[in-house]
Order: sequence, then C-alpha cells, then structure tokens
Amino acid sequence: MEKTFGIIKPDAVAKGKIGEIIRIIEENGFKIAGLRLEQLSLEKAQKFYEVHKARPFYNDLTKYMSSGPVVVLALEKENAVRAWRDIMGATNPIEAAEGTIRKLFGENIERNAVHGSDAAETAKTELAFFFP
Repeated sequence: MEKTFGIIKPDAVAKGKIGEIIRIIEENGFKIAGLRLEQLSLEKAQKFYEVHKARPFYNDLTKYMSSGPVVVLALEKENAVRAWRDIMGATNPIEAAEGTIRKLFGENIERNAVHGSDAAETAKTELAFFFP
C-alpha cells in the first residue's frame, strides 16, 4: 500500500462539498488513514508551500489557503499518488476530465477544490507535516 496526502481546500469546504469528495475518494478504493478539519494560519500555509516561495502566486496561494477551514487527508491505496492525481483532475478545472473532483467542484486554477502530492517523496514530506 502506498500513502499520499490530500487537502480539501477552503473553496470546497465553504461550498459544503466535503462529504461528496470523501464519497468519491472511498468509491475509488482509497482507505482514509487520517482526516482532520483544520484552519491553517498564514504562517503554517507559508511553511507548507515554501517550495513555491519564489513563484508569483505564492502570496495569493498562502493567503487563500489560510482563508478558511481545510480538510487534510492521509490516503492509502496501491499506486496512491497516481490514483489520487487521476481522480483530482488537471490543476485548471477547465482542462480537467469529466467526473474528476476539480471538474465537478473547482472554480478556477487557484480555487480548484483539492490539493494532492505530486510524487511519493512529496507525499512523505506532506504527510509528516500534517500527521507527525
């Protein structure tokens, strides 16, 4: 079993989509090994997204991710990283495949409902950040 990390972002939480997203996760064979509703401080969001600090979207991203509650998830499944990225869909909901979480619930490239680790090593780091 491989583990990966996910976040249900503030836009999806505010729209009441937690249950629908969890249903999709479970229907796709994931075991939820950890789940917590959390309000990120700006400082915690900045630390988590530190890898993007030099990018022009960093300040907007960290401000947005600390703007409301999020749900952090530890997910398990064979090939979990790839499987989670597949059901999330493309970063931009306009480009996401039909039936993916971002196509169903995302508003735009920033408010795209969910975050997911992009590789197994990233997943380990992100999981340790939220589930020490």
